[in-house]
Amino acid sequence: MITAEKINELTGHGNPIFTAELSQKPGILFTGGNDKGVVEWSLKTMSFIKVLFPVPASVYALNCPEGFPYLFAGLRTGDVPVFDFSQQKVVKLLKHHTKPIFDIKAVPGKNELLVASEDGSVSIWSLETLDLIHTIQVSHDTVRCVTISPGRRHVAFGCRDNSIRIYDLDDYGYITTATGHTMSVFSLEYSPNGEYLVSGSRDAQLKIWNTVDYALLQNIPAHLFAVNHIAFHPSLPYFATASMDKSIKIWDAHSFKLRKAISREKGYPGHVLSINKLAWNDNYLISVSDDKRVILWNIGF
Repeated sequence: MITAEKINELTGHGNPIFTAELSQKPGILFTGGNDKGVVEWSLKTMSFIKVLFPVPASVYALNCPEGFPYLFAGLRTGDVPVFDFSQQKVVKLLKHHTKPIFDIKAVPGKNELLVASEDGSVSIWSLETLDLIHTIQVSHDTVRCVTISPGRRHVAFGCRDNSIRIYDLDDYGYITTATGHTMSVFSLEYSPNGEYLVSGSRDAQLKIWNTVDYALLQNIPAHLFAVNHIAFHPSLPYFATASMDKSIKIWDAHSFKLRKAISREKGYPGHVLSINKLAWNDNYLISVSDDKRVILWNIGF
């Protein structure tokens, strides 16, 4: 039986927290939201370190690409500040989009960065030169989330028009569209073995798609309100979901059965508002929320 224990709470944000990202350096967490800065925390001492750098607008996405000394922040303005850890300062502003940035993902082994915007496009940047390489017009409406398949075969984009659009990672050619959600797709994650794709939507459903032709394998009425984020455990066959309904749920990655629900209704000292993002740090699960808090959970398997 899976157990969950709240082990700490990090406070200091004065406004809702929208995103969280683990650093390339072990034991460091970054968070961003409706405050005027990106915050650095120590997971070893469970304490605030500093405001890493100020921002002029809300932060909706953070990304620390492996092998590069950078932290990228996606802003509501459409800009993407690039913080260089070696220089301890913002070294560039990626300026292309004029509408909010909702997700940023690095392509492993390709030295490229994907930036998804409310304008319906995804810009592709070189991680080596920080120059714009290419732009894909994915949708006529917002691209909310991005996920890259293991083995770098496909990239999937979740859109506000309820669709999931699949592209080839080699040449960014369009492959297919997966449809079935009735509201915006807020979260996408490929399984670690690449055999299926999980999508979460504002319609509160989880959908499981195969990765051959992206046919629907299973639909799960997962939450009461929007599924904001999906996060696979780094080594065990489970994934967690975070919802606007203020709950975290842990699912079996083979059977897709619910194994644990963490919420105040279940007796846990959890979040009191929408949970927006999750991050696994070994068996610790980190959650951030509109309630301005970062909570660390010890999950026992």
